[in-house]
Amino acid sequence: MSSGLRLYLEFVTFLFGATVGSFLNVCVHRLPRGESIVNPPSHCPHCGHPIGWGDNIPLLSYLILRGRCRHCQAGITPRYFLVELLTGTLFLLVVLKFGWQSVVPIYWLLIGGLIASTFIDFEHYIIPNELTYGGVLLGFGLSILVPGLQHTVSRSSAALNSFLGLLCGGLTLFLVAEFGKLAFGRLKVPLPPGTIIRIADSALHFDEEQMSFEEVFSRDSDRIRFRATTLKFQDKAFENVDASISMTTMEVDGTKFGLAEIGPVEATTELVIIPREAMGLGDAKLLAAIGAFLGWRATLFSIFASSVVGGLVSLALILAGRRDWQGKIPFGPYIALGAVLWIFFGQTLADWYISLIKG
Repeated sequence: MSSGLRLYLEFVTFLFGATVGSFLNVCVHRLPRGESIVNPPSHCPHCGHPIGWGDNIPLLSYLILRGRCRHCQAGITPRYFLVELLTGTLFLLVVLKFGWQSVVPIYWLLIGGLIASTFIDFEHYIIPNELTYGGVLLGFGLSILVPGLQHTVSRSSAALNSFLGLLCGGLTLFLVAEFGKLAFGRLKVPLPPGTIIRIADSALHFDEEQMSFEEVFSRDSDRIRFRATTLKFQDKAFENVDASISMTTMEVDGTKFGLAEIGPVEATTELVIIPREAMGLGDAKLLAAIGAFLGWRATLFSIFASSVVGGLVSLALILAGRRDWQGKIPFGPYIALGAVLWIFFGQTLADWYISLIKG
């Protein structure tokens, strides 16, 4: 292949990746909101005006419009430009690393899912099941279809390695989440005396904060607990009582009430105890999907790499005096980064480590 043709194909690859990145931006915006990623067509999230093809050119349109909607002039998050640039760059790097092997489109597919998961997790602290469960099924099926994805020529070996990968990845982080829940499963939130909290619309409201029940409850046994100086709902009023809130009920000094029947609850308290996860189960499902695509060694590498990178970031935040940012960075992006590092360098590192042991 001539150098001119090679450069042309690489340029087209970058543009294709940036175009995929434009679609990923749609997924990042719509999936957490339960919206279709197909209909309606692209539109401004602020004014709702449809975006014409001339304003939807990857990278260029953002720069030409200076990050603003042509119609309402509202600012557009730089995330749109970043996702397109990142996707185009990674697609190009995959081709530069692996040429035009059969695994390249599959790596593109996986990287696209990892990018979408990363930015959704950054913004919403969730990883949608459409990406994780879909990744598990696709990874397992594609491993059988293209055994080279698991570094073998045998379909049965590829299926086994993919299955072990998803099992290893999902089970490892699931156990971490479960045992972490037992060890660190309560968050105590002290409040100024007389603070008013409300239970309404399937959410806990306090001190201008709102926590939806979906964020708080992951098990049937999870409870929000507090000692209420005063507590009232409907025509009932209590003083100095212990209250416990589940997804559907409230218990006041041993008496249970259905939240759907009693409506909004208002109380004053100085301390709220909230159940929390040491690690979200979405992270376990994401790692299971990575294992289905890349095998069990990739899952172990991703766990190790994500832990190292997460530790370094935490240390950097502490040294920079931004310790408060630690809890704002989810773990999913670290896992995704670990998987990307495996794609480019993991097999080389694994072979080096094995030769070192045999050596």
